[in-house]
Order: sequence, then structure tokens, then C-alpha cells
Amino acid sequence: MTVSVVLFTADLRLRDHPPLHAALRSADETVPLFVLDPGIHAAGFDAPNRRAFLADCLRDLDASLRRRGGRLVVRSGPVEREVGAVAAACGAAEVHMAAGVTAYAHRREERLRHALGAAGVALRVHEAVITALAPGAVTPAGSDHYGVFTPYLRRWSQETLRTPLAAPRAVRVPDGVRGEPLPDRADVSGTSPGLPPGGETAGRDRLARWTRSGGMAAYADRHDDLAGDATSRLSPYLHFGTLSAAEAIHQARKQGGPGAEAFVRQLCWRDFHHQVLAARPEASWRDYRTRDDHWRDEEDAAGDIAAWREGRTGYPIVDAALRQLRHEGWMHNRARLLTASFLTKTLYVDWRIGARHFLDLLVDGDVVNNQLNWQWAAGTGTDTRPHRVLNPTVQARRFDPDGAYVRRWVPELAEVDGARIHEPWRLPPDRRDALGYPDPVVDLAEGLSRFRHARGRD
Repeated sequence: MTVSVVLFTADLRLRDHPPLHAALRSADETVPLFVLDPGIHAAGFDAPNRRAFLADCLRDLDASLRRRGGRLVVRSGPVEREVGAVAAACGAAEVHMAAGVTAYAHRREERLRHALGAAGVALRVHEAVITALAPGAVTPAGSDHYGVFTPYLRRWSQETLRTPLAAPRAVRVPDGVRGEPLPDRADVSGTSPGLPPGGETAGRDRLARWTRSGGMAAYADRHDDLAGDATSRLSPYLHFGTLSAAEAIHQARKQGGPGAEAFVRQLCWRDFHHQVLAARPEASWRDYRTRDDHWRDEEDAAGDIAAWREGRTGYPIVDAALRQLRHEGWMHNRARLLTASFLTKTLYVDWRIGARHFLDLLVDGDVVNNQLNWQWAAGTGTDTRPHRVLNPTVQARRFDPDGAYVRRWVPELAEVDGARIHEPWRLPPDRRDALGYPDPVVDLAEGLSRFRHARGRD
């Protein structure tokens, strides 16, 4: 009786899972394995919201495997030790897993390859599982990756994606493989009150309901509407791999129309960032493009940083977004851009400080997309207009014209009517004092002048 192991990482699903299919084909029995690696905690990526969501994902994956005669084996410890121990215990000849692009993923793969190789076990790493197209599958002449999105989109759109795989009908797991109790969301403290449920079942249901309700069809027109909440909210499921990016793209292209095209474009952005970081892993902590930035001293900017984190900057659209983040563990994409621009350009604070705060709270906190989107907003990344500054008041009038988004998250301003809610500092002093809402931490013109001077744009 031959045995293989499939190591789940950021691909917690049964549908469209090439490593699982390969493992099932290669052996009579397969061990589906997930390792709770303390390296994730040591690296600072084990935030409560993601830990709780992960617990849902693992329970859902285990339930799906049990319906097919299998089960999920969960182990805790260094990944190379636990995978090696499982492979030795069941006599596995191969271990299958999805390729990652982060520096941590590269180190994990190296450790696994070394440990398994010493034991005579083959490691099979599969591309295009976490992304729709493998990083490095398309490259421009003279470079190992695309540094600008639009030419990448053109080339990416010409590629034929693999056909999504169905979930296996049966999974036979060898007897006697020791596992640990599945983690439980209820055991995780410090989570956001509005955290969504995790798992493949929830992710597929979310995509189906959003599509049926016309969300995808209207996406091109409504995805920037802050109050309308018309985005797919699929990012946590894509981050944990409970939903296949390739399958989502196939479904969108089957539906067709401007909305589906706009949705696919966003999934292409995800692939774009993965191929950037695959080529430049250090971009998760170091500026992608060389800048002469001399960010404000963190101690000097401590008050502004605290106000930003707490949603008390005095700019309602910024504060609404940061309060949504704390309550839901999620933030609208337009809001992510404007809050990041405000911190890095209006307050002139290092993008790494904002990126860390997002990773502390975001359920979809993805090193690839979080760090590179922050670099884009800060002008140190792939934005072809690195000196652009998003004016929060202009953004508010455009994407929350009636103030409904602000009223939802900044209750102090709920009684301020119409668009006046976006500039409460213009209200009469007695009314302003009664609101209990702070004055702006910085004048926008002053912040813009400081940024332009620092960037040599005066």
C-alpha cells in the first residue's frame, strides 16, 4: 500500500487543488496535513483575526474530507519536523504542496526539501495554486518580472489558465496517523466583533450569492462606492485559499460584461503583486524603488500615528475606514488606499508602520498584497505616479457623497447633515464642541507642503 502526503498551507480547499489531486494519483492512500508552525507566530503574522478565521477554515476542510472518507491531520511544531514525522510514520514516498512567494515560504520550502531529502522522501511543489497564473510564467524582455501593472495585465490576459479541478470523490487516509484536536474560533481572544466566517463552504457561498444578486454585474460601476459595500468581500477566502483564484476568474469570464472584467482585473492585481514579490522577496520590508525618503521620526510622530490607528484624525472618511478595520477585520479597498495615502503622504509616516497595523487586524492580512499595496500608496512601490496624494476630503465627496459611510462608523457625526459631515471643522464652534469629535491632526495644505518639500517637489 503506497502513501503520499499533501501539505496544506494557503490553499485550504478541496476544489481546484492540484497538489491534492497529484497526491491522490501517486498513491493508494493520502494524508491531508496542516502544520501549525510556530514560525508564523515568531514572524508576527499570527494575528487573532486570522487565527480565528483559520480555525473555521480547518474545521470546514476537515468536515469536507470526512464526507469523502478522510480527515485532516493537524500537527503543531516546526513544519519540517512535523511533515517528516508524518511521512516517516506512514511510509510516504512523496509530499505535495503549493508554491509560495514570500521569504518565509521560500525558507519553509528549503527546510522541507533538505529534511525530506535526507529521509529519501520527494518534495513535489506545485505552481499556480495560490495564484491564477504562476509568478514568473510571463516576463518582459530583459527582466525577471513586470514592475508596472498595465503591461502585465495585457500579457496576463493573453494566457490560458488551467481548467479548475473538481473536488475528489474519495480520500483514503491510512490508519494510525496521529493528529491534534482542531483549533476552535471560540478559543481565540481579541478578535474583531464583525469577523466573517471562514472556510471553503463560506467562501463559495459568498461568491455565489454576490454573483446571483448582481454584485459582479454591477462591480465596474459600484466597487468604489464606500457606503454601498458593493465589493465581493472575497479577499479573506482568497488569502487562505479556500477559494481558487483561477476558478473565480473562469466563473467571471463565463458571466462576462464590464463588471466581470473589472473583477478579473482586481484578481490580476493579486497575481501581479505575487510575481513582484517572487522576484523581490525583500520588498515585503524594504522599498521596492529607491527613494530619498526621510520619514518623520516615529517618536516625533507618535501622536499622529496613535490618532490614525484609533480613527481620531479629525478627517471623518479616514476615521470611518480605520474604525471599520477594527470592527470587522476588513476594510474597503478604496478606503485602504486613502488611509494609506493619508498616513504616508499627508502625515509623512513610514509605510511600514501602517502596514504593520493593517497586518495586526486584517483577516486578509497578506504579506504580498498588504505590503505592496502600502508601497504603491507610499510612492515607493510600483505606482507610476509616486507623488500623487489622495486628498481625503475630495475622496469623501466622490466616494461617499451623502456621508452614509461616515455615519455608519463615526457615530459622533451622525446628526451632521449631507456632505457637511466631511468637513466638521467648518461647523459653528459651539456645535463642533458638542460633537465630541477631534479637530484635524494636520492641515491638508500643510501636510502637502511638507510632503512635496521632502520629495523635492516644491
